Amino acid sequence: MTVLSTRAKLGVVAAAAVLLGSVAAGYAVTAAEPARTPPPATGDQAVTLEPGARLLAITDRHVSTVAAADPAGPRTVSGLECLRVYAAAGIGVCLKPETAWSYQVVVLDAALRQTRAVSVPGLPNRARVSASGRMVSWTTFVGGDSYTSSGFSTRTGILDTTTGATVSSLEEFAITRDGRSYRSPDVNFWGVTFTADDNHFYATMSTGATRYLVRGDVAARTVETLKENVECPSLSPDGTRVAFKEAIDADPAKGWRLSVLDLATMRVTATAETSSVDDQAAWLDGGTLAYTRRQDDGQPDVWSVPADGSGTPKLTIPGAESPAPLG
Repeated sequence: MTVLSTRAKLGVVAAAAVLLGSVAAGYAVTAAEPARTPPPATGDQAVTLEPGARLLAITDRHVSTVAAADPAGPRTVSGLECLRVYAAAGIGVCLKPETAWSYQVVVLDAALRQTRAVSVPGLPNRARVSASGRMVSWTTFVGGDSYTSSGFSTRTGILDTTTGATVSSLEEFAITRDGRSYRSPDVNFWGVTFTADDNHFYATMSTGATRYLVRGDVAARTVETLKENVECPSLSPDGTRVAFKEAIDADPAKGWRLSVLDLATMRVTATAETSSVDDQAAWLDGGTLAYTRRQDDGQPDVWSVPADGSGTPKLTIPGAESPAPLG
């Protein structure tokens, strides 16, 4: 019997992730490549999640920060390994390996100390923290669901860092689709983004080969559909717009266009980014989006672009992914 090393096991997971992503159009699983030794930290200060003029990102699977005024310049890299990271108000969420085959959601304080941890199934894909730092969410890819033709689906959960109350899957919530109660075994959710009240949220729901923007209520445990072909929403700081990836011709196999939805008018504005963006963008401020774009060899870079359709995309943090503002 052959015994696989940890690196070999992770390689198998990576291969499986690529296969799943190619089978199910619209999903991208890039979480499971083996960790590399992080580059040396620069400067005298350790990585902190305290609010400040810095950007948070993942560098070689490790939490890092850069100066917002010079994001392509020197960066500070921590020893904390995460596949996805996000932070707000000095609270962070890290999706990290638990074993060679499993992962966990870890809530972090400003000094990157673990305060809570939840084991989760599947491969990490999305992570968010509400503006107050109270609510965190995550999405993973899970294999083995019999109702899916590809054999995998998503799991999206929410944790209240104040009370510890946990929603292990949004599939537990009651659904209203087009004004009517709806249930189906093929429902999947991903990409939560919270409103300022720490109770409502937006997310993507898929069912019957259609993807919807939904608005959810944590306390009421409900979601309702708002608009089709909206994936991986990210709410603007003023709560009036949602950045999202829009499948070209409503077909994820053709790629996605990074766009912005005005919630009052439901008008969609495409950004100047014409490359396919398979990411949940982050708002660096009220007018700028940051997102991960991968090179042909799979290596990530963080880019930014104005949210109003003007300007041109800009390489912002080379060799990084999972951006979040700390200001």
